[in-house]
Amino acid sequence: MEITLPVSKRIALKNILFLTDFSDPSGTALQYATMMARAYDSKVTALHVVVPSIYTYMAGEMSASVLDAEDDTAQKEMGRVQAELAGLPNEVIIRRDTAVWPSLAKFLHEQEIDLIVLGTHGRTGLKKVIFGSTAEEVFRRTTIPVLTVGPAVRRPAHSGAQFQCVLFATDFNSVSNVAASYAMSLAQENQSRLVLLHVLPTPKLGKSNRSVALSVAEALHRLQDVLPRDAELWCRPEPVVEHGKPGDQILATAERRGADLIVLGVRGMDSLAELAARTDRAIAYEVIVHASCPVLTLRG
Repeated sequence: MEITLPVSKRIALKNILFLTDFSDPSGTALQYATMMARAYDSKVTALHVVVPSIYTYMAGEMSASVLDAEDDTAQKEMGRVQAELAGLPNEVIIRRDTAVWPSLAKFLHEQEIDLIVLGTHGRTGLKKVIFGSTAEEVFRRTTIPVLTVGPAVRRPAHSGAQFQCVLFATDFNSVSNVAASYAMSLAQENQSRLVLLHVLPTPKLGKSNRSVALSVAEALHRLQDVLPRDAELWCRPEPVVEHGKPGDQILATAERRGADLIVLGVRGMDSLAELAARTDRAIAYEVIVHASCPVLTLRG
């Protein structure tokens, strides 16, 4: 089934939520949050959830002092965040909970948010198994678009920077549908190049070159049909077909094409276990961890 979308209207980002843990990736994510807020005349709400550390539970009678220290640290760090938001409509909120997602889910139910921006440490291997990934839980649970800034992302050149090249990777399923409309709208808004990528499996030995060529030709044709022909883009979309592992090829293509934003459709938490059973690592998280630019995900 081909994905054909209506011409997109300008994305409305009236309210941006910046979710922060005060880490270095969060600092970079704040730069992107302010950049987009200025471009879209948005209000930025900065939210930090204080989650008790293991030392809090070990402190016994001293736990109250540990909690007070955590609150004081959060207040000081949030003060620095608010200083970065000067000149923009903003609000800063600190909440305490046993985990980030329950508090975030309640906040999202209370407020109308158009975009979530957050940074991630990009845990992999045993650390990810033990501690999990807050970023992945967020972008797989919420239906709100999430802009995730990984540990390899460079800070934008200046606060007024725009995205110059948007890379949209698709496997032509329904999960990619909504993401495609955002990729197109962002390309329109920023008058940027739009690269459309599909990754095919590496050809098996013994398979005829003719059948492989036909597969590439079909993929290129479907990429050209992803966007409506009357879409008013700054330039002609660039369809690209590569062979190999999707995560590796998305990252390699982003580097070769100079992409400063990657757009992906993602599956929800309900299907994450099934996804993990079929792949070594979830592709979206792998891309976020290693990409040198932010990744916008939309849950299908």
